[in-house]
Amino acid sequence: MAPTACFNCKEARAVIIRPKNRHKLCRACFIKIFETEVHETIIGTNLFFPGERVAIGASGGKDSTVLAAVLKTLNERYDYGLDLCLLSIDEGIRGYRDDSLETVKRNAVQYDMPLDILGYSELYGWTMDQVVEQVGKKGNCTYCGVFRRQALDRGAARLGIRHVVTGHNADDVAETVMMNLLRGDLPRLSRGTSIVTGSDASDIKRSKPLKYAYEKEIVLYAHHRQLDYFTTECIYSPEAFRGSARTLIKDLEKIRPSSILDIVKSGEDMAALVPVEAQTIKHCERCNYISSQRICKACTLLDGLNRNRPKTAIEVGVGMEDEESSSTLMRQMERAQLSAT
Repeated sequence: MAPTACFNCKEARAVIIRPKNRHKLCRACFIKIFETEVHETIIGTNLFFPGERVAIGASGGKDSTVLAAVLKTLNERYDYGLDLCLLSIDEGIRGYRDDSLETVKRNAVQYDMPLDILGYSELYGWTMDQVVEQVGKKGNCTYCGVFRRQALDRGAARLGIRHVVTGHNADDVAETVMMNLLRGDLPRLSRGTSIVTGSDASDIKRSKPLKYAYEKEIVLYAHHRQLDYFTTECIYSPEAFRGSARTLIKDLEKIRPSSILDIVKSGEDMAALVPVEAQTIKHCERCNYISSQRICKACTLLDGLNRNRPKTAIEVGVGMEDEESSSTLMRQMERAQLSAT
């Protein structure tokens, strides 16, 4: 039986069945199409401007590694004029994050990008190992997710950068849509489906250039470009609710490959129906971080943790995301450290 020709170029041998539409592609065409679609997402949403400093949230995993590789490639190919760097968060998980950070350090050399690492212990006075020791594995993903989001913004503020890009892909967005539908939380659905997740309440803009890229295609891209990334899963159990949404979506994808993008598009349409007043974001009264509540989730979680042990390095009420510059950020941290001694 003769080899199947590539659907795109009609010449080279097809070696990939594309998950998104089942097209059979050669390696070169798949890589080109993947990069072109990310470029079209960036251009179609005016995601960047020339000369912009952009921090890539880097964990060493497949998503952030592919994001860094693609942005470096597109930045050079299309002359975006971006000043790219890597920003990593050390959650303090022995046997997991310390190993993945070694991958990030290699990526920084491979992509010729500066790297900055910021730890939970420095920001919150807690590592995730300590959090899990106190609260157990059940629900620990809630703590980590809330802390990590703030940590990325704080790290960007410290560097004087106002745009953070993350490796969230189409599968992630579809899971978020399903979770918020099941919760009946339309305001959060609106924020979760937007490709840009910053707000007027924060100086830090966050975006998802891989929003329309399937997770399976990200894995294929990393494989065929032979990218260096970390594959070990977090040693702590994943959040059960998101895991259930993920399982449902994967089952739907087996039946209908377009299901993931269908859910994402449906989420976007529903988000457009959410009243503007329901999307209003305020500031936490304690740390000044953006929040839909009077006290943000991070401060609430830290209150519960700190209630059961003496305060250590940094008080709960330190807010740094919305400072005008990294120098102001450092002064805030110094005052917090003095107040805790």
